[in-house]
Amino acid sequence: MATVFKSNQREFQEHPNRIDNYRLLTEVSRAKAGINPENLNFDLRQLNPGEYSAPYHFHRYAEELFMIISGSGTLRTPNGLEIVSAGDLMFFEKGETGAHQLYNHTEEPCTYLDIRTYLGFDYVEYPDSDKILLAPSFDIFEKDAKVGYFKGEEDIKGRWEKLKNKEE
Repeated sequence: MATVFKSNQREFQEHPNRIDNYRLLTEVSRAKAGINPENLNFDLRQLNPGEYSAPYHFHRYAEELFMIISGSGTLRTPNGLEIVSAGDLMFFEKGETGAHQLYNHTEEPCTYLDIRTYLGFDYVEYPDSDKILLAPSFDIFEKDAKVGYFKGEEDIKGRWEKLKNKEE
């Protein structure tokens, strides 16, 4: 089924858990229409003056594409900072080389389309704060808490003995 989102019916809302400097607005027509894409996720975003889109991050299992619809912003990537304006497309590949963050350095809102692949899960890294996010649960962990695969598994025979003793 085709769904048309009319430009004169747009309503931008702030995500409820945003903090100062990250007050990105998302157009809510898709959610109101009950559209929940399986593999191609998209949102129309509005970034007001002085705000950042999200913490600097990259995706391990998703590609992302931004298109500036109106306004301008400063894009941060591993290559540095670059001004982007209406009509510009920005492609972010999977992995560290696709890291990105958008900042509205102007006095006018910056509206952009955010399109990303989604295959049921993702792993997002935040290099500035050494965090990782697991999607779709959105659990967030500090990266330095990473442990070896067998940590805590050394006494498997003892664990099995306890299980056997419970059955007897």
